[in-house]
Amino acid sequence: MLQPYDMPLEQLRQYRPNLDAEPDLRAFWDESLGQMSDEPWDEAMEGVEYPANGIVMAQVSYRGFRGAALHAWYARPAGQELLPGLVLYHGYNWNYEGGIHEVANWALHGYAVLGLSVRGQQGSGTSVPSPHGHVAGWMTEGILDPQSYYYRGAYLDAVRAVEWLSRRPEVDRSRIGITGGSQGGGLTLAVAALSSIPTVAVAEYPYLAHFRRAVDIAPAGPYGELTEFLRQNGDPRVEEQVFRTLSYFDVMNLAPWIMQPTLVSVGLIDQLTPPSTIFAAFNHIGSKEKRIQVYRYFGHEYIPRFHSEKLAWLKTRLQD
Repeated sequence: MLQPYDMPLEQLRQYRPNLDAEPDLRAFWDESLGQMSDEPWDEAMEGVEYPANGIVMAQVSYRGFRGAALHAWYARPAGQELLPGLVLYHGYNWNYEGGIHEVANWALHGYAVLGLSVRGQQGSGTSVPSPHGHVAGWMTEGILDPQSYYYRGAYLDAVRAVEWLSRRPEVDRSRIGITGGSQGGGLTLAVAALSSIPTVAVAEYPYLAHFRRAVDIAPAGPYGELTEFLRQNGDPRVEEQVFRTLSYFDVMNLAPWIMQPTLVSVGLIDQLTPPSTIFAAFNHIGSKEKRIQVYRYFGHEYIPRFHSEKLAWLKTRLQD
């Protein structure tokens, strides 16, 4: 796809659709966070050898929401004290070797870094059984009830990752950032909304935003799992419940709660996370310090120029 297929950029910058949050959105997340806080940590850490000088690497395990066995990589610069912290969230089923090399790379930039393996997707377990069938992937697991939906656990696990990092004695709790791309970008925005610990957020082409429009226009990618589920379940009441559940996890609905400095990227030919869905979330972010970087000729992919922007945004707020 060579040309932008979504709205013109001028319209995207103004695109701020009405939120479709249920009245009990805040109560739902307060209750969920309260349940997670009661979970024991059962944490463990084991050092591992990594072929780079100047960093210390370890494999970490701890309990997530409803006891899910979570795994992560943790790395930090050797011999330094009171470091800025950074949590990394990976893309949808995109977590080769648990992200160990990316974690190491950020540690070499001077951060204490935790790279979480999202529940069920690589390395970590899951803990909330789906009470009904679902199509391949994670998007429709438990989707007929917000209490059982897959991303309830995934969001809460992501919050707990920030809490884990903030407990480390070598980490400066007042300087912790969060970042990720695609699904990781959506998790970044969700955690920024649900936790007061992060002081800065960077979300690359975030997923999990403005579900109703994404289902209508996304040409490719995991949003299609929702379409396939609704093809297989034609009852209008099922469709109504699907979108009701999704409203609790739509980062567009959570965005007004985001008050940290937030940097977002978007590619105008992104077929997996349509630009309008990203702008819909960005334009609702509550922070007075927010910026969106637009890349006309890029899609759902690594954007070299944005990586420089990301490094600078984090360095200014966490290291300088």
